[in-house]
Amino acid sequence: MIESNLIELESSYLKAIAQPTRLKILYFLKDGEKCQCKIIPRMKEDQSNISRHLTHMKDMGILDSHREGVSVYYKIRDKRVFSLLALVDQMVKAEIRERAKRAKVLA
Repeated sequence: MIESNLIELESSYLKAIAQPTRLKILYFLKDGEKCQCKIIPRMKEDQSNISRHLTHMKDMGILDSHREGVSVYYKIRDKRVFSLLALVDQMVKAEIRERAKRAKVLA
């Protein structure tokens, strides 16, 4: 049986990425490190909101950052997060197909 501490950490990690803006940030960073000054305008949300998301994902170990002068750069700490997201993508698409089939049967 999995220890409850591990389950809590896994749950916290999944919660940290299970938010639309955070997912957009992850996909934006997929190609590599980017300055916060590039991330914020791309997300089209308030700077303070994006900063909170970035900080939370950094605190959860999803992102790394470093400062160069006044600029802060972020990158994905472990690219395996995209394997997880790819699996979720496959599952969601399969569910969409299944719902479409059921809707056809009921029509």
